[in-house]
Amino acid sequence: MSTRTRLAGALAAALVLVTGCGSGSSGDAEAAGKTRSFAADNGTITIPADPKRVVATGYAVPVLIEADAALVGISSWKRGLAMMSPEDRETYDGLKKIAGETAASTNYEAIAEAKPDLIVIGVPAPVLGDIDMERLKSIAPVAAIGPTVPSAWRDLSKRQADAAGRLDYWAAAKAAYDKKAAELKAKYADALKGVKFGHVGSYGDASSGTFMREFGNSWGTNIAEDVGATYYGEVKEKGGGSKDVSETPSIEELPESLGEADAVTYSLEPDGTTSEEVQFVLDSKLWKNLPAVKDGKAFGLRYTAAATYKSALMALDDVDKTLAPLLEGGEK
Repeated sequence: MSTRTRLAGALAAALVLVTGCGSGSSGDAEAAGKTRSFAADNGTITIPADPKRVVATGYAVPVLIEADAALVGISSWKRGLAMMSPEDRETYDGLKKIAGETAASTNYEAIAEAKPDLIVIGVPAPVLGDIDMERLKSIAPVAAIGPTVPSAWRDLSKRQADAAGRLDYWAAAKAAYDKKAAELKAKYADALKGVKFGHVGSYGDASSGTFMREFGNSWGTNIAEDVGATYYGEVKEKGGGSKDVSETPSIEELPESLGEADAVTYSLEPDGTTSEEVQFVLDSKLWKNLPAVKDGKAFGLRYTAAATYKSALMALDDVDKTLAPLLEGGEK
């Protein structure tokens, strides 16, 4: 018998002795490890200082997979699959799915079966109403850490990693991103100076004749902004969350909305194709007559759904490749 096998057997025997002493006692709580106070969207809660069995949903899923947190269950996260590394995708595929793409699809029985010591809910605050928080709290401490405006993924990912005891990983990932962003900002400083950008996003509705205009701090704009792009204007009426930085006017309003832009960007799918909503805009004569488009300054951006520093590095590389024609002499 190998040393590793004997060690695993000893640990298993020790676990039996610990768990066989009864449940719900203060002694069990001490055996589970130290706790700490944590400020979440649902208030200041007590969580394990070093979580060993974590369930994550929503925006917490890609962050905690990348951070190699002690995950035992996750919700599905289809929007980010194309941005996962092969290793992270393998981890994602191998984890128990305790919810689908919506908060309302949460499977409480599956979460209980996973025996978590921490549950990290990564959905927007308005969606928390679709979750039975009291039922979740009866299973394990619940830290709700959800998004606000799209660009807030930076702080969001920090808090989620912190809750799971993986703040060191987050800091290293942030440092790598900041270094690359600073390099590109210096590279494009002259080319982007004074250029007014507009952006067409992926969440319009072609069937109702609307398009999505994104402003600063939105999905399609926030990473390009780190390179030095300036997106002019603001929403006419803030509606909270993403509606503070994006709006969906009628396609007939396209010239009014983007007519002042010196350059326009638009969201692409991760594989470089255009969604139906974006293609609806690109096929419009109003789009083709925009000054920026006629001037050859329309650029499609991939990975606009990036919500972690690791995936945002991919987006930075794409911004660099896409905006290269703006550099004097077409520098690559």
